[in-house]
Amino acid sequence: MFDEIPLTRPLTPLLDQVNSPADLRQLEEKQLPQLARELREYLLYSVGQTGGHFGAGLGVVELTIALHYCYNTPEDRLVWDVGHQTYPHKILTGRREQMHSMRQAGGLSGFPKRTESDFDTFGVGHSSTSISAALGMALGAEMAGSDRKSVAIIGDGAMTAGMAFEALTHAAHTETDMLVVLNDNNMSISRNVGGLANYFSKVWASKLYTNFREGSKKVLSKIPQAWELARKTEEHMKGMVSPGTLFEELGFYYIGPIDGHDLERLTHDLTNLRNLPGPKLLHIITQKGKGFAPAEADPVGYHALNKIEPKPKVQEATPQAQKKKKYQDIFGDWLCDMAEQDDKLVGITPAMCEGSGMVDFAKRFPERFYDVAIAEQHAVTLGAGLACEGQKPVVAIYSTFLQRAYDQLIHDVAIQNLDVTFAIDRAGLVGEDGPTHAGSFDLSFLRCIPNMLIAAPSDENECRQLLTTAYEHPGPGAVRYPRGTGPGYPIDKALTALPIGKGVVKREGKKVAILNFGTLLPAAMTAANQLNASVCDMRFVKPLDTALIEKMANEHDLLVTLEENTVSGGAGSAVMEWLAEQGITTPLLPLGLPDTFIDHGKHDILLDEAGLSADKILHRIQQRIAPAKTQASAGS
Repeated sequence: MFDEIPLTRPLTPLLDQVNSPADLRQLEEKQLPQLARELREYLLYSVGQTGGHFGAGLGVVELTIALHYCYNTPEDRLVWDVGHQTYPHKILTGRREQMHSMRQAGGLSGFPKRTESDFDTFGVGHSSTSISAALGMALGAEMAGSDRKSVAIIGDGAMTAGMAFEALTHAAHTETDMLVVLNDNNMSISRNVGGLANYFSKVWASKLYTNFREGSKKVLSKIPQAWELARKTEEHMKGMVSPGTLFEELGFYYIGPIDGHDLERLTHDLTNLRNLPGPKLLHIITQKGKGFAPAEADPVGYHALNKIEPKPKVQEATPQAQKKKKYQDIFGDWLCDMAEQDDKLVGITPAMCEGSGMVDFAKRFPERFYDVAIAEQHAVTLGAGLACEGQKPVVAIYSTFLQRAYDQLIHDVAIQNLDVTFAIDRAGLVGEDGPTHAGSFDLSFLRCIPNMLIAAPSDENECRQLLTTAYEHPGPGAVRYPRGTGPGYPIDKALTALPIGKGVVKREGKKVAILNFGTLLPAAMTAANQLNASVCDMRFVKPLDTALIEKMANEHDLLVTLEENTVSGGAGSAVMEWLAEQGITTPLLPLGLPDTFIDHGKHDILLDEAGLSADKILHRIQQRIAPAKTQASAGS
């Protein structure tokens, strides 16, 4: 057990011998516990140096070793769900000395990535995809006449999503040779969230069982010790029998639950299962944050870790500026304030309570809070159903996860013009988490849906105001905001709605007008100061402030749209379409994310690479107006 994160590289003599799983398989089985200890300590050290996902990896150290020890990777395919837990996998698959570059530009990805290593068989980031992918690989092996094996490693939280059960059902139907490892770390099932918990409830609420239970209770209640023994036996059976019943009924050969930190048992069972044909499921019980006392005590708080910095020298206290608030906390405060004012408000999240800033709301208004587990599609349609009954649902969801509920957004909310508010967090680039978590496309895929109101605030206060605007709008409304903090402007505590479809002029200039959508406004202002350009904070992507656009087009030689969203189909496209429809020929330069997936790295560096830093915005506008100046000079 470790109590502190080592600040210097620990001595790991056995781990240093393992540069690939082939080296691992040369070890004697009795050496594996020592390797697990060294791997866990090295993981603590490396994540402390770089920051990154933390608790999940500590929980699967033994499982990772056992899988690579028993399976012939990379010929055999390991498919990790979500990918938060794959740091030990990366360390054992030839990337130990690159761990210092984790989540940095040009360095290792925080998730499995096919272009990074042959051992990363499937790129992930969203949950609940592993069983489908592993099944596809298993079927592909059968078609190729290969006997290679496929293993999906999925957590109990990810198992709550419908996609996982769709894949389980299909795997059983095809009777394909594959293994599913269910890593149960009590982060979902034990909290009675999702389909598994509902299934268990059905079993224990059946007429046969309740009749038996009540009859036994009448008899045994007269013998207190016997009744206590029966009660404990019931609890034991609920934990040990019903999971197997579920998976056996689905068509899987089930083993478990077993201790996921017992290397001897893991290697024994995995060796046997590798040679057993058909669909199999190994249910293991692990502890998130295993081996690091603070993470064991607080698995949610230690899900990820910031880089450990050396303690600074003690300095005299100086007045500090007001700490900037994260946008997720701006939303959380607004949600509580609006709920105080309107008892019809209902908060919904698909397993993103902490990340979306809903912890206080969940505590203060538990009867109006629904965490539906990793079930984005259900979250949206649940909101639609609530809206049908006159409630005011607010669905807090990351931009990248809203993609998974696109049909529900169109079919269940927008077509019926239901009053559902979407608080879209992590819009734009998200830095170190990379393309799987980037919110690059929401303006594009939302803008084409009829009945939608779409707002893009430029700062914290405007975020609060536009959330109020979308909430009071009698139909589907979306407010998109980024990860991290804003510029630190004062926040008006009043719940003030803004005029829908109206932007504001932030700077008056000449020749060039920048139409800004979202939180790139400071960069727009900096570039405009150099150009003496006009700047408009547009606020709304749908409906557009067409009167303001027309005014800017008539008074300037060039319009520039600016957004942290892909240019394809985004806000710039909306402006361009309207100009074309009106026959307005003022040239337009759309600036946004390029037509490529942007890799991981620090947010400001990625913005610069995408051409969206203040300097790059200035440069791109200057490049555009330079030919016009040259032509004018030639004409004179």
